[in-house]
Amino acid sequence: MQRNLRIVFFGTPDFAVGILKTLVENNYNIVGVITAADKPAGRGQKLQESAVKQYALSKNLTILQPTNLKSEDFLNDLKALNSNLQIIVAFRMLPKVIWQLPKFGTFNLHASLLPQYRGAAPINWAIINGDKITGVTTFFIEEKIDTGEIILQEEMPIEPNDTAGTLHDKLMNLGSKVTLETVKLIENDKVLTIPQTTNKLKEAPKIYTTTCQINWNDSLKNIHNFIRGLSPYPAAWTILHHNNQEIKVKIFKSIPEISAHSLKNGTIKVSNKTIKVAVQDGFLMVEELQLAGKNKMNISNLLNGYKFSENAHFI
Repeated sequence: MQRNLRIVFFGTPDFAVGILKTLVENNYNIVGVITAADKPAGRGQKLQESAVKQYALSKNLTILQPTNLKSEDFLNDLKALNSNLQIIVAFRMLPKVIWQLPKFGTFNLHASLLPQYRGAAPINWAIINGDKITGVTTFFIEEKIDTGEIILQEEMPIEPNDTAGTLHDKLMNLGSKVTLETVKLIENDKVLTIPQTTNKLKEAPKIYTTTCQINWNDSLKNIHNFIRGLSPYPAAWTILHHNNQEIKVKIFKSIPEISAHSLKNGTIKVSNKTIKVAVQDGFLMVEELQLAGKNKMNISNLLNGYKFSENAHFI
């Protein structure tokens, strides 16, 4: 017998929107959407609504924006929605009192092949580490983060030119498909879960701007993967030493070039509308960057109006 699902969806960023949209378009009963509170952003510090809230408003869905997930008022509002299934996509850690509420459980969609890359930034770390395969996993939530029993899992190749941005979009589409399949299994009472293993795990901790600085003494391959794994956000950065000035530069796109040379790591070579940076086993050709206080631009456009000094280098 098919179950009549009443779903509460938890999510905040763009990644979660794609999954919520798929559920709505497949006529599932979304009785409530839980998302982050509006936050001041930009120069004017105007309150900004989350991507999930914007979509939920466009579909006239019931929205709750708790600042405290354990508050009595929020718990009462959540219980009043009378859901029997909760779905979590890119939301903060839930207290047990919430994830234990619905009759059919609470499941999470995670953008990795669990148990690998438990944590906040699985897409970034898979690319930074040079992995060739990633994927998505749905699992029932337990007390420890990203450790619950797996419902479904599907692989996807990481292409050589993928960035965190392109892979994000691919995994959002795959995640929509796998979430829909998971909901159908729960709806028809056909879920068979498998426990996660704990062998040789790669972690995916939150990424901070302070840890995004490029190490020009690393290998060509590692630097290239670091740049694409942080592009477009939060972006790998370095310091340009130029005309006795130090300028912060974000690098978004690069091409590795294996080549022998005797230049110091970080040395910049400019020629034929290209910028190459010397590293230990070759050169990194910079394709797209952003100087502090300027717009992001490709190298050809940059060199039309910007001249590097002879001793310019990245540190």
